[in-house]
Amino acid sequence: MLNRVVVIAAGGSGSRLNKNLPKQFMLLNEKPVLMHTISAFEPYVDKIIVAINAEMVDYWNELCEQYNFTVPHELILGGKTRFQSVRNALNYLETRFPDFFYDEDNTVAVHDAARPLVDSVLIEKSFALAFEGKSNVLAQKSTNSIRIGSISDNDAIDRDKVWQIQTPQTFPAQVIQEAYQQAELPTFTDDASVVEKIGYSIHLIESSYKNIKLTFAEDFEIAKLYLNTN
Repeated sequence: MLNRVVVIAAGGSGSRLNKNLPKQFMLLNEKPVLMHTISAFEPYVDKIIVAINAEMVDYWNELCEQYNFTVPHELILGGKTRFQSVRNALNYLETRFPDFFYDEDNTVAVHDAARPLVDSVLIEKSFALAFEGKSNVLAQKSTNSIRIGSISDNDAIDRDKVWQIQTPQTFPAQVIQEAYQQAELPTFTDDASVVEKIGYSIHLIESSYKNIKLTFAEDFEIAKLYLNTN
């Protein structure tokens, strides 16, 4: 039975021969980041869908063979934007499993490929909340002082009200499908903003600072420390 699905957003393209290789294909503890991410979700979901750039499909298949990576997952082609990639994944689900979005117990999470250290407890909590009908995102409270505005005109705001948003972002299946029927807008920076636009509230799950998105070289060094101390 198909109840829990995760869509892993792994867009981006580049060359293995230069530094433009997307972070999800770079090595972390001698294994591509995306493999860590897929493995983190395997025990908790019924299906893993990876939205990948068409230019990287052959390379990913080569990596799976090279590293003997056999965790079940399905590749779908991503779009030019995250919004388009997630919509492609939802359309794929609807085509392959026509009844999936009619069952109110079904849930869909969307996760960044470059967040390989997501905690299992938080994965479970996110799906449990979505099962209760609550759209939710992982988030970390800001520890920095925050000012909002421009360089010359800005104001301090209460940092206790500021949350840094992470993934997974998890939703009742019917809700996320409905949300992705609308036209893409520049203000859609994540899946929660898409769902919020059609009137649903978003619940925050306080997350861990370990759930970092690998963006800079130093992030990989930090991630290695976390992995090696688990």
